[in-house]
Amino acid sequence: MHCNRGSVNADSRGALMTNHQRMGANFRGLLNDLKRRPQDAAKELGLEVDAVEAMLSGTEEIPQEVITKATELWPVNARDFYLFHDDTPHGVKIMRAEDSVKTSRVMERDGSPYYDYRDTVMSSVASFRPEWIQELCVVDTNDPENPSAKWNNGHFMHQFTYFVGPVNFYYRGRNGEKKVAVMNTGDTMYITPFVSHTFTTRKNDKGEKGLILALTYGDKLSGDAQQELAAIGPGLAENFALDFSTREKAFAALLRFHREAATMTVEELAQRLNIPKETIENYESSQSIPDLDTVKALAQGLNINCRDLLPPDSETEQVIVCKYKEMHRWSYPSGTARYQVVELASTARLPYSKAIEVTVQEADNNDLDLRLGLHQYGYNVGNTPFTMNWELNGNTHSEVINPGDTLYIKPFVKHNYRGDGKLLLLRIGGYMAGDPQREFSTFDKAGVERVLKETKQWFNPG
Repeated sequence: MHCNRGSVNADSRGALMTNHQRMGANFRGLLNDLKRRPQDAAKELGLEVDAVEAMLSGTEEIPQEVITKATELWPVNARDFYLFHDDTPHGVKIMRAEDSVKTSRVMERDGSPYYDYRDTVMSSVASFRPEWIQELCVVDTNDPENPSAKWNNGHFMHQFTYFVGPVNFYYRGRNGEKKVAVMNTGDTMYITPFVSHTFTTRKNDKGEKGLILALTYGDKLSGDAQQELAAIGPGLAENFALDFSTREKAFAALLRFHREAATMTVEELAQRLNIPKETIENYESSQSIPDLDTVKALAQGLNINCRDLLPPDSETEQVIVCKYKEMHRWSYPSGTARYQVVELASTARLPYSKAIEVTVQEADNNDLDLRLGLHQYGYNVGNTPFTMNWELNGNTHSEVINPGDTLYIKPFVKHNYRGDGKLLLLRIGGYMAGDPQREFSTFDKAGVERVLKETKQWFNPG
């Protein structure tokens, strides 16, 4: 997170805010949380009240020395004062293919060229870290033990990969065994963080080198959650990782976690529900999972939501490999053939991550027929350009997306694609998907506006 003095953003009513105004609204929220009036903050920070008011209104920047002193006095972090830099004020950001080529850098492994990396579009608003990667290591077998394949150590980010041309994907299975998937254009895969893997290109008569679109991204553990775990410390933070190796163990761990969080005994919970305590002990020792009615009763007894006790529906693989020809296909919207959609690799572990390939088949209709609440990354994987149209804050925009161009779209931006082309789309939820969205949805309209821009002190002095 960092600020940029030249950036602007829209408030809840679409009016443009300067970065100083955004930081001022955020500062007011911090003072409200700490129960400090402007005069209290001024006294403790050694400032004039007028200076604090100017910072709150956004007419003056918050100096670094004020932030440093605030972190010494109050239980806040310096990062609490800084905001996401919005590098996408018009709702869409585009990186042209020729600009991607300029970022090319060849990386060696074991002294030989192994990958040619190129950046594609990235935004400070979303956690996408997508790369175009051409494989430079050529193999003539599909042996997972091939010594030419140089394995990595895995990485923190989730990875969705789209394959172009002849590529071998090497990875370790659940028991650590080496595996290889023989991939071609349109095939896709998802890989869990920290799974060791690598890629090579296969020898062929055309001398063609395969490439991948390695779309890595953070999910709920990136950012503040990771910082919180680090601050809590390894000895304590490791306890957040519950045993989800089976559905029975997952339910037992969740039930025990919430019961202990309430400092409630098994006897007290059993008495509330009028069931034998041995039944709850069986649940917490992974002997069985109750039926849905009992889960609802347990949740009510613990004053939590039913879903907070539900284990994953099933075990999912750490690596998911999908062949293009075997994937589901459909038309969108209903009753039209504007887009032909192909479902690509995904995992139930990340319900807000979706990957699709879209073939554009409509040239003239002006309807902005696409709008969704996820961050989107797009890559023109076809051989022809198409047009993207979108609208934000009453302003309309249109850009031609050429082969190899990449784009980022903010959530809920109305848009369409028109012409004749093919687009790879990866969608992720960002920080707002899931529990934050549920919490946000419980606020009334006035509360929603104040979350986006705090304009009031928490009480009225008059």
